[in-house]
Amino acid sequence: MFDITEEFAKQLDAQDPLKGYKDEFYIKANQIYMDGNSLGLMSKRAEQSVLNVMNAWKKYGIDGWTQGDYPWFYLSENLGEKAAPLVGAKPEEVVVTGSTTTNLHQLVATFYQPKGKRTKILADELNFPSDIYALKSQIKLHGLDPDEHLIRVKSRDGRSLDEEDIIAAMGDDIALVVLPTVLYRSGQLLDIERLTKAAHERDILIGWDGCHSVGAIPHQFHEVGADFAFWCHYKYVNNGPGGVAGLFVHERHFDTEPKLAGWFGSDKQKQFDMEHDFTPAESAGAFQIGTPHVLSVAPLIGSLELFNEVGIEAIRQKSLNATSYLMYLVDELLSEYGFTIGNPRDDEHRGGHVCLEHKEAASICKALKDHHIIPDFRAPNVIRLAPVAFYVSYHDVYQTVMTIKDIMENQTYKQYKNERDIIA
Repeated sequence: MFDITEEFAKQLDAQDPLKGYKDEFYIKANQIYMDGNSLGLMSKRAEQSVLNVMNAWKKYGIDGWTQGDYPWFYLSENLGEKAAPLVGAKPEEVVVTGSTTTNLHQLVATFYQPKGKRTKILADELNFPSDIYALKSQIKLHGLDPDEHLIRVKSRDGRSLDEEDIIAAMGDDIALVVLPTVLYRSGQLLDIERLTKAAHERDILIGWDGCHSVGAIPHQFHEVGADFAFWCHYKYVNNGPGGVAGLFVHERHFDTEPKLAGWFGSDKQKQFDMEHDFTPAESAGAFQIGTPHVLSVAPLIGSLELFNEVGIEAIRQKSLNATSYLMYLVDELLSEYGFTIGNPRDDEHRGGHVCLEHKEAASICKALKDHHIIPDFRAPNVIRLAPVAFYVSYHDVYQTVMTIKDIMENQTYKQYKNERDIIA
């Protein structure tokens, strides 16, 4: 299927239906950006949409809430409708709001209601720390001990989760399950449909953290019946640092009142009645808390144009092809230098990045940066490489692997300390 020549990489680019979209993004000259699974690049359309929103503020003042191309009062719901195809949801089931962790707090506060024997939350030991912090604090708010009431499924190999182990842990003492769609280190993609079905067969609610998949992998949250999901937009969706996040709530829960109420979760027709009795919106919009961060959500207007133009299925196909090609080159050219691949190799269980493991991972990442290739390091030994479909070419993938090979052959990585910087 592949070969190791540079000419083959150029042939793949010539056949790539998304090749023109690289010009839509700001990329430094002579730089290869392989860190879009941590922070996506700025697109020209995102930049323009920020300028458009600022001009609306300049032109309309307070009337910008209801006037202009993107009235701010309805912006969170309107962008939720545009983001819904990325997660396989009905338009009213998605709203763009908050941050990943604040949305998780809102959703867990609402759906984690321990009673009787069901008092525990099921998570996993490989999850991103912020999720675990939030789950522990929500358990404490109920006067319970996280050491007893937070169950974390163990990994058998330190990099992946066995779905049989997750299902086996869904006992009659579990009130809620919260899992990542894709594990942030290894890139393992869990079977969302299977695990959601297993939870519901046991009368357990289940929610999903889509931070490392939304924008790279199609989801069908409505169809599989997930109770809720939450995600950021600053990775694969390219909404910028600290960009506003998103959440999904299945329509069957629209009659569930959010436990963290705020006025932007109100029925829009009643919000400015200023009554002290909360009337929640009959949609995922009810789970908003505060006033939308209009300037922080503005880049998403332009970014979602690109996704709606291309379609998430085409993005996934390019991602699968590029990660397969990257793994092939690693096997052929880097195995003699002690590299191993830590992510699943099959398409069904692989996310949008390749988990490259090496004992000198931190120093290799620093050497790559000095060669104008931007990777991502995760302790203790992981180099994450994300060939994002919009702006990483097959030739970029080829050059990345060849540069790593050169770094190893010439041992230039030894010039750097094998320890992470303040921000990894």
